[in-house]
Amino acid sequence: MERKRATDFPQDLLNLFDRYVHGEISRRQFLDSAAKFAVGGLTVAAIWESLRPDYALAAQVADDDNRIQVEDVMVSSPQGNGSIRGYYVRPADTREKLPGVLVIHENRGLNPYIKDVARRLGVRNFLALAPDGLTSVGGYPGSDEKGVELFRKVDENNMFEDFVASAGWLKSRPECSGKIAVVGFCFGGTMANKLAVQLPDLAAAIPFYGRQPSASDAAKIRAPLLLHYASLDSRITDGWPAYEEALRANHVRYTAYIYQGVNHGFHNDTTPRYDDSAAKLAWQRTLDFLNQNLR
Repeated sequence: MERKRATDFPQDLLNLFDRYVHGEISRRQFLDSAAKFAVGGLTVAAIWESLRPDYALAAQVADDDNRIQVEDVMVSSPQGNGSIRGYYVRPADTREKLPGVLVIHENRGLNPYIKDVARRLGVRNFLALAPDGLTSVGGYPGSDEKGVELFRKVDENNMFEDFVASAGWLKSRPECSGKIAVVGFCFGGTMANKLAVQLPDLAAAIPFYGRQPSASDAAKIRAPLLLHYASLDSRITDGWPAYEEALRANHVRYTAYIYQGVNHGFHNDTTPRYDDSAAKLAWQRTLDFLNQNLR
């Protein structure tokens, strides 16, 4: 089946789905409100299915790709939930210490898309750790809807400490050069900003459409930032001017891009909000930024 694109849907419907994804409205409220878009034989159920992620599309690098080694690891997190499970990817054949990248998921746990992002980093000669913030409630449950429900049950401060512990675990690996960065998407983008505030020795932070920290917190950032925003994502992008002002005032090194005509989640290639051109450009910029700051 041909991949649906954002342009195949009314923008108001995409905005409505974004509100559902981020917990502002329930599934029932989404379906009721989406009824007005069910015209010409299109049902609400069909709209729902067409907007949901298709994880068969999230396989740019296979789990058994011979260029990488993958394993599930458990990281101790005494300041958080006690421990957090992670998906650890490293190049299959290397004799040198490598930089590490922490990959933080959206507000639904460690789904196949985020695992694939970790593998994409592995084949580009990085160590990548993708922790599952839902570990304390059983881990990613296999569907985003259930993942979002579980996500609400985990204390966000404890989950953040789990990510801090994950960063420490990655940095201390014997195969790690000691330089690590964080890449995060949506909620993970918010966490990437927050980790940049919290960890003075972070080598780089790359938030994709993440909420911005306060001006006082921005003053604590020492890592160079690469920030990706979507022009149609006003819920997040409207916060950028104030963040930029705070970064400039505190002489934080940053590069920011607002990708025109694309939606929140444009890098996630499992949903119709994916934009091929913007996603590929943002990812190449991400790889270039990581190589520049970690090698």
